[in-house]
Amino acid sequence: MIAVIGAGSIGRRHVGNLQDLGAAVEGIAWRDFDRGSFEKRSDVKGIVIATATDVRLELVQMAAQMGVPVYVEKPLHWTRDGVAEIYDTLGDLAHRSMLGFMARYHPVVQALAARDVSDVYGFTFEIGHDVRQWRQNWSFPKSYAAKAQGGGVLLDLCHELDMALALFPDLKVDGVTSVGHREFEGVDFASRIALSGEGISGTVAMDYLSPVSIRRSDLNGTQAARSLDLLAAKLTTNAETESFAYDRNDMFRAITRDWLALIEDADAPLRPLAPRLSDMRASCDLIADAWGARRFVGTAEMTF
Repeated sequence: MIAVIGAGSIGRRHVGNLQDLGAAVEGIAWRDFDRGSFEKRSDVKGIVIATATDVRLELVQMAAQMGVPVYVEKPLHWTRDGVAEIYDTLGDLAHRSMLGFMARYHPVVQALAARDVSDVYGFTFEIGHDVRQWRQNWSFPKSYAAKAQGGGVLLDLCHELDMALALFPDLKVDGVTSVGHREFEGVDFASRIALSGEGISGTVAMDYLSPVSIRRSDLNGTQAARSLDLLAAKLTTNAETESFAYDRNDMFRAITRDWLALIEDADAPLRPLAPRLSDMRASCDLIADAWGARRFVGTAEMTF
């Protein structure tokens, strides 16, 4: 039995995908969760933690006590101390656990990972959408994303930060500027992160404000100029454009297949870039560093 804790849109998606993949699954709303009775169960083989970010640590602690691997939705935590505590709690279970960076399974990202990008000296990653139109029957003010601790766009859309590090592994945070909202103190609605590594620098930008959805990247190299459109699943290298078959839910299913394989065999072969939790410490620390480095430069006008 795979238990999915959290009954929001992502939790429900996990339940459906697990069922489609042939797993026995039980969805449990966080408001109905009873830790005392749950941790006595012996039929649970894996736990999907699809709750708000600020309650994940206690569920990781419970899973560790039960000896059950986890699939934790991103981000793992918003501080380095929180990240360290989760890793210390899980110990060897992290090798059989997964962090929900399913964008690593995007066909364009997979294609790049199979190619040499060592010539890249500069990059931009950008993702944006109008948060009021993000999900059907979803309210930002009532969501995890509106919380000062664990919410905000940098954490919510941190896939792009993780993708940048997956492609260029020595990146560090140089600085972050953010735009807030007067009704949600401490919550960033737009953030731009400056990053650099050996011989490379770039930015990752994300926002809740764009009137149209965008998800694009440019990688500037001495051998090639590469442009990515992740919504259209296109990769342009110099003047040549490749299109890829793409369905967003395919990424969820691919990462879930890998996690189910890990539950059965810690040494199971995985797809390239698979976000096995034991391999994801650098990404988690980078995201925590970026969140802690935010410098608010003003507020946006958006009516809810």
